[in-house]
Amino acid sequence: MPNQWVIPDIHGYHLTLKELIDGQIKPSLDDELYFLGDYIDRGPDSKGVLDYLMSLEERGLRVRFLLGNHESYLIETHIEDKDKPSFLGFRSKGAKEIEWLKYGGKETLKSFGVNRPGKIPDKYINWLKKAEYYITLDKFILVHAGLNFNQPDPFSDTHFMLWAREFTPDLERTGGRIVIHGHIPVEHEFIDYCANQGEFGFLALDNGVYLRNKTGFGNLMAFEINKSILLAQPPVDEER
Repeated sequence: MPNQWVIPDIHGYHLTLKELIDGQIKPSLDDELYFLGDYIDRGPDSKGVLDYLMSLEERGLRVRFLLGNHESYLIETHIEDKDKPSFLGFRSKGAKEIEWLKYGGKETLKSFGVNRPGKIPDKYINWLKKAEYYITLDKFILVHAGLNFNQPDPFSDTHFMLWAREFTPDLERTGGRIVIHGHIPVEHEFIDYCANQGEFGFLALDNGVYLRNKTGFGNLMAFEINKSILLAQPPVDEER
């Protein structure tokens, strides 16, 4: 059976991601890599992360990508900026862009060497638009933030999948599948407990790689779902 690795929020830590995959996981062409979204913002090299993720596809690796709320922000601000007229060379920022910049958008623009989201090359936006909202596997459901079990169909609420801060899994409605998600950073100890016990019906996998000075946080995680192997990669990127 091939290894199946799940990797949560990367947030612009390109070299850390590369060390995790090429240095620790070392995937074969038979292995599968699943990414839970939030590839960009906060960290120093969002462009490098996207280039690296695209290169995995070019290497022939079996990869699938989920959409995160930060990618959704970028897509929306890119469209907003493209559609917004300028006056005498000046352009006011739209509401979505102002909000996005508060949560790491500035670092993403810097990594691309541009001063507005509309100048990020379309190839990156088009690639992000192809990302999925959720992935169903034999024993797991992968989603960025969570599933809304208050809805008749929890798979219909895509906004919740990107933005949920808490939810209570219903294993009957998931066919017994455990929900693996990122989005909200949790302590390493809790991730390890969930990975080994599985009693909650979910596995929160985001350890907040950008939280470098907070005890119990600050790693980029990876979880192999068949053998329950949990990896932690400390950040190796230099902050800019």
